[in-house]
Amino acid sequence: MSAYELDVSTTAKPEEIAVIGDGLTGFNTADVGASGREALSVLIREDGGVTGGLYGYIAWGWLYIQWLFVPENLRGQGLAGKLLAAAETEAIRRGCQAAWIDTFNAKALQAYKRQGYAVFGALEGFPANQERTRWFLQKRLTG
Repeated sequence: MSAYELDVSTTAKPEEIAVIGDGLTGFNTADVGASGREALSVLIREDGGVTGGLYGYIAWGWLYIQWLFVPENLRGQGLAGKLLAAAETEAIRRGCQAAWIDTFNAKALQAYKRQGYAVFGALEGFPANQERTRWFLQKRLTG
């Protein structure tokens, strides 16, 4: 057995982090196949510039919505639903079967539920020391 040490750090170099990512990617590829990871974005443009939108990626037939932001001046117009619908349409075109998203904002939670997302998990007390919950939601896109 080889000797090792654990190094707890806040300053790991990008190439050191890449060792972890590359190792996990290799393991997962051998275990379940390549993820086919592809970025997906739906941008809100106003006056020639991006002011918000949706960003995520597709991997293993699922769309993960990492960020969804609607600028304050456009809120209350159903734009979150339009962003989700556009991303879902593209995800289906790319062969996705489902999507998932997470939030700790109660208004966003309701918006996602209106679009057909259902809670499958929750972390109470997230962020720490606050009376909030981080919800994880999913939606089947086909069938």
